[in-house]
Amino acid sequence: MSVLEIKDLHVSVETDQGTKQILRGVDLTINEGEIHAIMGPNGSGKSTLAYTIAGHPKYHVESGSILLDGAEVLKMTVDARARAGLFLAMQYPVEIPGVTVTNFLRTAKTAIEGEAPPIRTWIKDVRQAMTDLRMDKAFAERNVNEGFSGGEKKRNEILQLELLKPKFAVLDETDSGLDVDALKIVSEGVNRAKTNTGLGLLLITHYTRILRYIHPDFVHVFVNGRIAEQGGPELADRLEDEGYDRFLVPSNVG
Repeated sequence: MSVLEIKDLHVSVETDQGTKQILRGVDLTINEGEIHAIMGPNGSGKSTLAYTIAGHPKYHVESGSILLDGAEVLKMTVDARARAGLFLAMQYPVEIPGVTVTNFLRTAKTAIEGEAPPIRTWIKDVRQAMTDLRMDKAFAERNVNEGFSGGEKKRNEILQLELLKPKFAVLDETDSGLDVDALKIVSEGVNRAKTNTGLGLLLITHYTRILRYIHPDFVHVFVNGRIAEQGGPELADRLEDEGYDRFLVPSNVG
């Protein structure tokens, strides 16, 4: 069984005012097939955790480790992390002019698997995944995210998730900017990917509404760069009722 382990992770970033400490000792273990939701106020470090796992060069790991099945992720390049089975669905997916969705998906699948997928099977899989996500087939020949609405960009992220079949996926506020219908469709895609592959999920969100459709096994409250409390799905309901005020005590950490 695959496992993603984050151990005593400390991360900083350079700003105009100097080095800013963001993550202050994060410990988290996600087993294959588990869904972990991370909730917290703005500026608590949730997205920093996501981008550090993915290997964004902006973030400096000062100490700690991220292990994927015992292998040190922090020593891997970004593309090696993807080949190892990590996936990030971004909060703000970027446009890639000149690269069609079809070419992007096939190139990514080939890079991850080490060989190109059989063309006939691949076309069938892509079409089925697009149909399931209520994506018009014309999107396949459009440039990646170019001119896409917010909801279309998020569906395109989940299309990648379903076709690339990672071991672990980090969803960074995938629910932001989605109306109820789009949220349901995206959630169905995430649940379908989990059912089909048994992947582990780290779901980052501000709100509980996506948790009505993607049911977490564990909920973690993220405050001031660390996990302040953790529990089961009932913790999300408590946060919905009470907010984060009881966690937001003044910090003496610089």
